[in-house]
Formats: sequence, C-alpha cells, structure tokens
Amino acid sequence: MKNSGSAEQTKVTRIERDTMGELAVPAEAYYGVQTARAIENFPISSLRMPRSMIRAMGLIKRAAATVNHSLGLLDKKIADAVYQAATEVVEGKWDGEFPVDIFQTGSGTSTNMNTNEVISNRATELLGGARGSKLVHPNDHVNLGQSSNDVIPTAIHIAASETIHQHLLPALSRLHKALDGKAKEFDRIVKIGRTHLQDATPVRLGQEFGGYARQIELGIERVKRAQDALAEVALGGTAVGTGLNCHPEFPAKVLAIISKETGCTFREAVNHFEAQSAQDSLVEASGALRTVAVSLMKIANDIRWLGSGPRCGLGEIFLPETQPGSSIMPGKVNPVIAESVTMVCAQVIGNDVTITVGGQAANFELIVMLPVMAYNLLQSIELLAAASHNFAAKCIEGIRANEERCRNLIEQSLALCTALAPEIGYEAAAKLAKEAYQSGRTVREVAMERGVLPATRLSELLDPWRMTEPGGPVGSAGG
Repeated sequence: MKNSGSAEQTKVTRIERDTMGELAVPAEAYYGVQTARAIENFPISSLRMPRSMIRAMGLIKRAAATVNHSLGLLDKKIADAVYQAATEVVEGKWDGEFPVDIFQTGSGTSTNMNTNEVISNRATELLGGARGSKLVHPNDHVNLGQSSNDVIPTAIHIAASETIHQHLLPALSRLHKALDGKAKEFDRIVKIGRTHLQDATPVRLGQEFGGYARQIELGIERVKRAQDALAEVALGGTAVGTGLNCHPEFPAKVLAIISKETGCTFREAVNHFEAQSAQDSLVEASGALRTVAVSLMKIANDIRWLGSGPRCGLGEIFLPETQPGSSIMPGKVNPVIAESVTMVCAQVIGNDVTITVGGQAANFELIVMLPVMAYNLLQSIELLAAASHNFAAKCIEGIRANEERCRNLIEQSLALCTALAPEIGYEAAAKLAKEAYQSGRTVREVAMERGVLPATRLSELLDPWRMTEPGGPVGSAGG
C-alpha cells in the first residue's frame, strides 16, 4: 500500500490498528502504530532515549520472556522469538527504530510501547509472520506481567547503575589515581597558600593535590551509595503498585537474571507504591552526581589558576599543551581540558535541577516526568565519566611543577609573618608585614633589619617547610 508524502517522495506504508483506530506506519519499520502516534504527537526536539536506556529496556523484555515461559505463562516458541528479538535490542541492532522524543507522555508509555512493538515485530518476523500482523503481540506477549509504570522506572535504574558501574566509577578511579600520584610526586615542593585569593601561609603542592584526590575519593563513595539506592526497583508493581496481572514470582526472577547479566544488584521494591509514585532514588543519585560535578569544578578551576601565565600569572605548574589557544595570538596555549571539565560540570548541575523538578511531579500513584529524568540522569553519568577520564589522561597525568616559581613566590609573601606572631605578637608581626609591603622588601629582610629575633631563631621560624606541618609555637593562626 502506498501513501502520498511530499511532492518529491512517496513513502511505502502499512496500515496498523490499535484501540484508537487505524494509522499508516512505514512498511519497513519494526515499530508499530503506537510508536507512529507518538512520533506525530511529540514533534518537540531532537532528543531521544540514550543507548543505555534502550539496552535496559531490552534486558527487561528478554528476562521477562524467559521468566514468563518458566512460569507457564508464555509458549516456548513465542518466548524464544521474543528472547532473540530482545537480545538484538540489547545489542543495539535496532537503535534506529526508537524515534520517540524525550518530551512525551510523562510515564514513558510511548517508549515502553516502542520497545514492545520493535520486539513484537522482529519476533513475528523470526517466526515467519509479517510485520504488523501481531503474531507475537506487543502487549499480550512482550509486555506480559508488566506496565509502563513499573518498567520505565526500572529501566532507568538499570541503565543508570550499569553506566555508573561500567564507565563512571572506572573514570573516577583513574582520576583519583592520577591526582594521588601527583600528590606524592609534588609532596617535597613548598609553595604559597592562598585564602580569599590572597597570600596565606605556605603549603606543599602535594598537599593541594592530596586535597583534590580526597575530593574524588569521597565522590566515588557518594556514587556507590547512589548505586545502592538505585538497586531497589519498581518492577512487579504494574499499573499503580498493586501488582495486578503480574505473577508474584515474576519480579524477583526477572531481577535475578538482570543482576547476573549486568554485574549490578537489583531487588524488588519494599513498597511498590513508593517505587512508582515517587523517584526519590533518582533525585538522590543526581544529587551525588551534582556533588561530584562541584568537586570537579573546584579542581579544574584550581588547575587553571595554578597553571596561569606562562609569565604573568601564577605559573606554579606546567599544564600539558594540547592545542593552539588563539586564532589571533601566536604561541598562546590555553587550559582547554580543564575548561571542558567546567562546562560538563555546569551541564550536570543544570541536569540536577531538571531531575529535582521531575521528582516533584509525583501525583498520587505515578510520577510523570520519567523520560526527561532518565535523559538528564544518564547524560550526567556519561558526561562525568568521559570528562573525568579525559581530565586524567590529557591534563592531570601530564602536569609538571614549576619549582623555581613556587620558591620565589613564597619568599615574597607577606603571610610569612604569621610564623613570627606567637613570639613577637600579632600587632608587631602585622607592623612588619605592612613595612615590608610598603618598602617592597621581604618579611625576612625587614625582620632581620629590625632585629626582632636572633638570626638563627628567625631563620628557623621562617622556614617554609616547617610552616606546612602542624606544631611550632602556639598562637593566632590568622584567617
């Protein structure tokens, strides 16, 4: 059958029927009538469900076919065909058959039916039937024991947890290792500390990098806790959380299969009404990702500042040179890797706002912003994973210390007078600092000229290394 398209093109279609009537579907499409309606209903954006979400949907449908057959609810011939078709979805063979916009029905029903129809038509084809004939039915067979209302939130949890496990945690671990390695490498290098963007008492460059490493280490712990929150899923609650039309053994058996296949732990929700009427676990997971983004933003910006220059900035570290920095200024090299990290962080923080708003869209027995929550959460995980890996590989691992610059800046700092305060008093130390600043001399030079302490004691107190460790004379530490 042919249906008139534009003046330039005629599309071959087939006619399919659902509960709302007939509609033309592209003849070669594996999706069906409900997907076609969604394409017409939601011409909103170019955003589509990510690969990880499509994979998760396939995992659920494949496991469901196996379990429904084992429970005596699905014929073996149909179950095998659904299993093979769902496997092809898991492997990404039919990603082009998922055209539904992210901005669709808030439960994600269109995406669930898109999945059901693709698997149904492919399974029908495997059994020798024609696409659209529903030899394998999208609802009665592929969606058996399920509802969009429990499948979609379950798929989000699976996709998020698996992506965290396979991509984000390894990337953060590499970044942590890189930062920790630099902390050890730079531990002998003393430099000036800074508070309020002003000179402060000395620190070791390794101590600064050790702080960055600890931020990422704590971020890893936060992400792992978020993974645990994602482990509890809605599958088995069906429409409103009661489990209507679902075999009581179905969810546990399906989740056992998926846990084994993904290497992540998933378990049936303690309370299905909570699991479907809200998604606090997604909000919690997004909050952990936002915290990681805030940590990365701080680290990346510090790296940019420490490497600023090369002659007129701080210049305490040398960053790897990755590309020319200017179309007009020859020889300029910019901290582009760190800059890319800060943009990723901004996106993740913005995504968290969307997910937080989505978490509030929980009315009675169903939350109705699941697709956009899925898209933003999965994007945040993927972006943080890619940016963390790239930051480690193309920036952190190649950083070198500018030891001479670190030494020179310390001696010029007025904050060295802090070490004198416990012995000569705060007021006298402040007077020394002001005189040094106004005269353009160092604190050491002025203190020696004034004879405030014996030379040996002065040298001992003004030893920068000593100031990077606890102990010494007790007195006001400043701020």
